[in-house]
Amino acid sequence: MNHPEATQQALALLRQSEPFQWVVITLLALVVYVYFNEISKKNWKGVAAGLSLYMVHWFAEIVNALIQHFTGHALWTVPTGTAFLLLVGVGVELSLMFSIAGLVFSKLLPEDPKAKILGINNRLFIAVANAAFFSIFEIFLAKTPAFVWVYPWWGAFPVFITVYIPFFVVSMYCYDWKPAIQKRVIGGLAAVNAILLIVFAGILQWI
Repeated sequence: MNHPEATQQALALLRQSEPFQWVVITLLALVVYVYFNEISKKNWKGVAAGLSLYMVHWFAEIVNALIQHFTGHALWTVPTGTAFLLLVGVGVELSLMFSIAGLVFSKLLPEDPKAKILGINNRLFIAVANAAFFSIFEIFLAKTPAFVWVYPWWGAFPVFITVYIPFFVVSMYCYDWKPAIQKRVIGGLAAVNAILLIVFAGILQWI
């Protein structure tokens, strides 16, 4: 295993207030500004793309934390470097970034949802390209003390397939869904995440 001690370091840091830094407030304000700016423009499609990715992000982080509880180690772990560790694999800074990632990358989408890039539907192409970019970037992160892949079989390709493909496919396709479907998907995921957090973080304190 790669730095298995990172798990205990992360658990010791989990939702502790001591590492807090004021930069979190600035980042939160910027996220709020980004969304209010898009809302003022009535860019509801972009907002849906952003929120849908964020809901999938939270679901993935909850699953990762549950994997840590049941197996001893998470697939990805944040043992240091964050002002507030939300779950074993995500600090507040990273989570705030993901809160707007879908909205930001929806700016790349062509107006025509059926247009093709290199013979591939543009929504799928951009989703896969973004997933690949984030997965490759994680290779760098995993070489820092702040982000650890404990299991040797976990890496860029598994994270590409199981994490970032769902993130960006849901987000890029949600952009074009009818408002009623967008609300059901985002609201449904939000409800599932809330229930999981209440049960596993609040009541059972497993994550």
